[in-house]
Amino acid sequence: MSDEDYVFDEDSGEWMPASELAAKRAAEGTVEVRDAVGNLLADGDQVTLIKDLEVKGAGQTLKRGTLIKSIRLTGDAQEIDCRFDGIKGLVLRAEFVRKR
Repeated sequence: MSDEDYVFDEDSGEWMPASELAAKRAAEGTVEVRDAVGNLLADGDQVTLIKDLEVKGAGQTLKRGTLIKSIRLTGDAQEIDCRFDGIKGLVLRAEFVRKR
């Protein structure tokens, strides 16, 4: 017999091991961010732009094919935070990038 504690999960109405319930709740808090072709993105990935994008406030246009290194996920399923030379606080929509 296992020494693991069982807890009642109110969502499913079942008793389950505490470690399994903790893993289930941690997975619920994560947001899946996918690029334009459906690849799953993660912190630190490199992405390439698939469309020319005009950057508001910077007076600059990022051309298609521009490589963006070391992205960070924001918790929103469609926004990624990234750095680019000369542009501070750049946030891109995931629908305009492709994972490299």
